[in-house]
Amino acid sequence: MFCHITENWRGRPLINHEVIVNLIGSTTTKKGLTIQAELDKNCHPTGIVVSDKDLQAVNLVQAKFHGKDWNYAIKPQQ
Repeated sequence: MFCHITENWRGRPLINHEVIVNLIGSTTTKKGLTIQAELDKNCHPTGIVVSDKDLQAVNLVQAKFHGKDWNYAIKPQQ
């Protein structure tokens, strides 16, 4: 959907978060896919380090196309 989002906001000034979220939320495709978006104004901690053990527990499934580089799915734990 990212290509549709960037196409939707092309040429529009991204002056604040509300404008960005509204443009994302108004994005649709020719086949009718839509996006729901809302601005999260909560504060979230930074600098959290995920341990190797915790990361190994995530059920990542690599995609056939560039799976080692960046394409993967996160599947539920069995």
